[in-house]
Amino acid sequence: MQITVNGIRMNYTLEGPETAPVVTLSHSLAANLTMWDPQVPALTSRYRVLRYDTRGHGGTEAPPGPYTLELLVEDVRALLQALGITRTHFVGLSMGGMIGQLLALQSPQLLQSLVLCDTTSRVPPEAKPTWEERIRTAQTQGLAPLVEPTLERWFTAPFRQQHPEVVDKVRAMIRATPPAGYIGCCHAIAALDLTDRLPAITVPTLVIVGEEDPGTPVAASQVIHQQIKGSELVVLKGAAHLSNMEQPQAFNEALLAFLDRHRQ
Repeated sequence: MQITVNGIRMNYTLEGPETAPVVTLSHSLAANLTMWDPQVPALTSRYRVLRYDTRGHGGTEAPPGPYTLELLVEDVRALLQALGITRTHFVGLSMGGMIGQLLALQSPQLLQSLVLCDTTSRVPPEAKPTWEERIRTAQTQGLAPLVEPTLERWFTAPFRQQHPEVVDKVRAMIRATPPAGYIGCCHAIAALDLTDRLPAITVPTLVIVGEEDPGTPVAASQVIHQQIKGSELVVLKGAAHLSNMEQPQAFNEALLAFLDRHRQ
């Protein structure tokens, strides 16, 4: 479905029982809302599930950037308001987790709980050249040269070999991402620096990370876990960056157990 909020046309889906608590799912860079397909059947049995394409991704408009994390958070707030959602559980992976952290800091009243998956709270100065190189590549060559290196970070080698159908789906998702959207969001990610602010997050929080995630490693999730008082940490074996797709059963079990504890 399409809706115009915060000056752009956004693409979203809303599924599940109309009177159930809402769970909002926010995807990674170079993905779209279908990244969450492995979670939807498990969630919609007892939750109202909102998925959306982040600015510059999927079916959402890709205006010229650069974007800021604050802008991406404002997009979420505007979407929730337009849909009449006053409280939600928020689940974000990678870039979605960065959005979730800032949303929890700026608008805690909107969140019933927070789930931060395969993400980080800070991009260190030594990583800035990597992001600058990705931006340059997307500007000059599009996303094609970035596809295979991204897949290598997102999935373990055994999974890539054993599940080519999943990898092919994600390959197409990355390739279809508008360069303007990718570049705009790269700028938002490269400026990330929230670690010192995380102790201010007071909503119930779960941190999930793939044990073999090279991009946002377990150490980054441990920092988040240490900074957010009372948070829980789950490390998924046999998973890299897209842990929700690589180990969907273990991911769903951890997610639903947490959501059910904080349902009301």
